[in-house]
Amino acid sequence: MLLMSGLHRKGIYPGTFDPVTYGHIDLIRRALRVFDEVIVAVADSGSEKKPLFSIQARVGLLKKATAGLKGVSVESFEGLVVEYARKKKADAMIRGVRMISDFEYEFQMALTNRKLAGDIETIFLMPHESYAYLSSRLIKEIARLGGNISSFAPPFVVKALTRKLKS
Repeated sequence: MLLMSGLHRKGIYPGTFDPVTYGHIDLIRRALRVFDEVIVAVADSGSEKKPLFSIQARVGLLKKATAGLKGVSVESFEGLVVEYARKKKADAMIRGVRMISDFEYEFQMALTNRKLAGDIETIFLMPHESYAYLSSRLIKEIARLGGNISSFAPPFVVKALTRKLKS
């Protein structure tokens, strides 16, 4: 159904994006090949993760990172992502799977979401192999230890992360 022509297909790409990386941007571009509209949904602090950046900062960085990508919008949300997806009338949720270690967690989450909202599919996308190892957590750790992260995220993200870690 998703690939039928003539339909407006809308996907939700949820995450914390703390911070946005080239891997995230790659997945957004790939999602645009499948969906007419991609909503990048930035999770507020309701998750178990403790983000380094505020929700406003993460949304701002993502908006800057996706500027010029037609069909992409960036919003924050609270609560269950499946409820947010229903509210937005999305056809599917987009999840990135980098390595086999990601798959088990993502598969469990997709099945749970299916039980909560069987009308919303989960679409797994793989990043380009040059981004398969990237994670926001790893990038923050490299930056904390003084490593060069310029090949992992846009320059304005690198600058924001460096500034944040110094404060």
